[in-house]
Amino acid sequence: MTGQTPQGQDQGHVRIAIIGAGMGGVLMAIKLKEAGFTDFVILEKGDRVGGTWRENTYPGLHCDFPSHFYSYSFFQNPNWSRRFSPGPEIREYLESAAHVFGVHDAIRFNSKVVDGQWENDAWTITLDSGETLVADILITATGYLHVPNFPDIAGLESFAGAKFHTAQWDHAVPLADKRIGIIGTGSTATQLVAELAGKAAKLTVFQRTPQWVAQQDNPAYTEEEKAAFAADPSLLAKMYQDEKAEMVTLADGAILGGNADARAFLEGNVRGNLARVKDPELRAKLTPDYAPGCKRIVISPRFYEAIQDPGCELVTDRITAVEPGGVRTDDGALHELDVLVLATGYDTQAYFRPLRLTGAGGRRIEDIWCERPVAFRTMTVPHMPNFFMVEGPFSPIGNVCAFLTAELQVAHIIKLIHIAADESVALSPREDATAALLATYRDAARTTIWATGGCVSWYQDSEGVPTLYPFPNQTFEAEMTADPDLAEYVVTPRRVEVPA
Repeated sequence: MTGQTPQGQDQGHVRIAIIGAGMGGVLMAIKLKEAGFTDFVILEKGDRVGGTWRENTYPGLHCDFPSHFYSYSFFQNPNWSRRFSPGPEIREYLESAAHVFGVHDAIRFNSKVVDGQWENDAWTITLDSGETLVADILITATGYLHVPNFPDIAGLESFAGAKFHTAQWDHAVPLADKRIGIIGTGSTATQLVAELAGKAAKLTVFQRTPQWVAQQDNPAYTEEEKAAFAADPSLLAKMYQDEKAEMVTLADGAILGGNADARAFLEGNVRGNLARVKDPELRAKLTPDYAPGCKRIVISPRFYEAIQDPGCELVTDRITAVEPGGVRTDDGALHELDVLVLATGYDTQAYFRPLRLTGAGGRRIEDIWCERPVAFRTMTVPHMPNFFMVEGPFSPIGNVCAFLTAELQVAHIIKLIHIAADESVALSPREDATAALLATYRDAARTTIWATGGCVSWYQDSEGVPTLYPFPNQTFEAEMTADPDLAEYVVTPRRVEVPA
């Protein structure tokens, strides 16, 4: 990659820029290299590999997918410490993959992309430093968990103690024997509560909406088990397939409604887990009024135990304001705090934004996405030539492991890049094909538990329609493994200079 468009390009040679060195970006680079593409760069805003596992460092952070499944199918790790591994291990795993597969040197750290312009049959990419690069192919692998969502609460900035979002954890702030408030009760908050209960002087948890929490034991792997995994890769392969089968069956059956037994299992798990809360009043506060699976199921073996700790208080009264001394609720109480933690999630509809993109004919992404994010087969956007997304809108992130989703998407993107490179063309999906497919997705999504279960969640767009893939994993696999149909794309010859 260079700052100027090189002269004398050979036909079939393309320059590729990948934004993000998390799970998707590292995977994209590995598979590009395997496919014979060598002129690529990963532009990473941070100082190391990891994506969301780099940015999130809060106490108690761990994965809620089994680690032997939450990994690359082709790079299994025998050394996971637990079935659901802590966050630092996942970041180290991604770092290891980048080194083992020889793509780490292609990463430019501290390189935040702020703008991309399609001009002269290529993408001009601008970094926050002002530096520009040129690429024939632009790929975003930023994921959907990178723009923190800050609550709109009166007086939030007036709080006199330490205050931070869980994605921007301040490790310089001591927590022991402090009065800590946590706003939120989603996956992050439940992990925090389980970690901090009994360590804080008082832990106050502000809940707007209760969550269904699944009971999943998280056993540690013994040294003998890890040695066996390392000695016999077939054990790791079987573990991956077993975990995949269990998770996909549960997701397809219980969430998408294809299996009554799976649905009954899920219902029994979360309701049985809730029954472990002994105090009827507390249990009532923790009981959701929507169907299990409407929101993302929280996986926690310790949350209900922790929230019953004498040093914990669950507050369900509406927050009216934050004051210098704490949080005021609508019953008039001031909950005095030393530390305020915002476990309020992410703007999951941002995708790669705030990056500005301007495609063919000067069409801007904010105009194309003015009503809602749209994508063709989760990976491409009309009027954005040779632009691809890993984990774009309508990816099956709510019912399938992100690693599996990304592997399928990347394989399809590689097919499209081969066409773009071999034929010297620019590809973007047709508007009518995109609209028709999205209508199919949205109609199906309206019938899923995510839309009919009686909740409001981050899965949903501004109209309440889930932006998740609404069909079983087998259907997604078939869609991704099929060869691209160029009748669905605008195919434009791209100027390529060939040496004399």
